[in-house]
Amino acid sequence: MHLKNIRLQQFKNYPKAEVQFSNEINCFVGLNGSGKTNLLDAIHYLCLTKSALNGMDNLNILHERDFFTVFGDFELEGKELEIRCIFESGKKKQLLQNGKAIDKMSDHVGLLPVVMIAPDDTLLIKDGSEERRRFFDNMLCQLDKTYLDNLMRYQHFLKQRNALIKQFTEKGIWDKNFIEPYDREIILLSQRVAKDRQVFLQEYEPLLMEYYAEISENSENIKISYETQCLSEDFDKDFKASAQKDLILKRTNMGIHKDDFVFEIEGYPIKKFGSQGQQKSFVIALKLAQFQIFLSHKKTKPILLLDDIFDKLDDGRIRKLMELVADHRFGQLFITDARPERSKQILKDINADCKFFMIEKGTVAIWNQ
Repeated sequence: MHLKNIRLQQFKNYPKAEVQFSNEINCFVGLNGSGKTNLLDAIHYLCLTKSALNGMDNLNILHERDFFTVFGDFELEGKELEIRCIFESGKKKQLLQNGKAIDKMSDHVGLLPVVMIAPDDTLLIKDGSEERRRFFDNMLCQLDKTYLDNLMRYQHFLKQRNALIKQFTEKGIWDKNFIEPYDREIILLSQRVAKDRQVFLQEYEPLLMEYYAEISENSENIKISYETQCLSEDFDKDFKASAQKDLILKRTNMGIHKDDFVFEIEGYPIKKFGSQGQQKSFVIALKLAQFQIFLSHKKTKPILLLDDIFDKLDDGRIRKLMELVADHRFGQLFITDARPERSKQILKDINADCKFFMIEKGTVAIWNQ
């Protein structure tokens, strides 16, 4: 699979742009704020129907305009596939595959696997459990439609149950019969999703450890632990017993939305004891393991988006990372760097076939220096 070209109109800081890509490595260079990351985000839109950076579509429209379009031509399993993503303020987002409208965005998720590594990914380590759950959920949703359906159903029932709890609080009552159908669904879906997460981690963790060992040259040992109450034998009873606490706090306090994935280095939380370089290496290994999982399940190499990955890595870790790139383990790559000469030298050292683009204030030009 590879992306042949992309066409933008009024997307972020691009009034209009059209770019033809290499099937191997594409490197966007230019000053910070010029629009390099926005191009990666446009590719993310084509693959996952949403931004990797802004949760609200209207934040991705060029200032003082009222719509954006992102078009791209892919080659997937030897066939041509045109994807069009169109959003207009106040209207429903549209997605078309070869001119055919897709009613449910979730039906498109997983067709074009993509992995993005960005500077803010260290929030997976530094922030709360929600960031880590979102990371693993996004992976599982691309791999398993049933998981996606179960997660969406869970989020629906959780929202409804929380609204009901607030009504109970206002009235000073707890109606067991009224809330029981929501309890039943949340308990069942929590157990299913938690089991899927647990099974997935057994496949994923060895890949993470393998990539981290390569990047760090076996200098540290790492581990992931999945923390959940939802797989205990007494989860059903414990969930119902927490009703009084739910009433006091006006929300549901048990379920998969309280789970966490704990990252460790040498037996200690990497959040507290890992250096910047170790944390960055851990995050890169997380994403490369994600790439390998997608490849294993989808039988096609995902597109890999590498946003400003050379910062906060020492020369040794950069060299090991780029050696992974050089051995053709990955498919089509898109890289951004604010220092053109650095990226050009790194890619030259590994004899990479790369196409360079200079980005300046929302314009794109081939860079041949």
